[in-house]
Amino acid sequence: MGDWYTIGLSLGLGLGLSIAITGILGTNVLGIGAAAVVGAVLGGAIGLLIGDTAETIAGVVGGVLGALAAAAVVVGALRRGATRFGVGAYMGALGVLVCLVALIPIAGYALAVALPALAARLRGRQAARFAGLRTLAK
Repeated sequence: MGDWYTIGLSLGLGLGLSIAITGILGTNVLGIGAAAVVGAVLGGAIGLLIGDTAETIAGVVGGVLGALAAAAVVVGALRRGATRFGVGAYMGALGVLVCLVALIPIAGYALAVALPALAARLRGRQAARFAGLRTLAK
């Protein structure tokens, strides 16, 4: 295929791995930072296995972007009362899905643009805690 495919593949795989890692570690700010570092290291390692310098840099960038994008979802879900295991399982499945989609040519680039944009949009729309049946009691 060429260098453009392997760079996009490294970018997408870094995104997917860091999304899964953030689902597991992202319960607080320290965990999100650790997930970003681990995602960047794993993304860089995958990029190094796939290709040269450009793929390594793309893997590192994908790892950081994926962790920051997933942090918005993880923190918002935990703030609204989700369980850590449920969020971790959901984000792990989403990370595997992103890794599989990254195998499609040009999809890694599209994911690297779309996921942080969706996370930024989601961050502005997050409600507080779900009121449930308490709203009916009034």
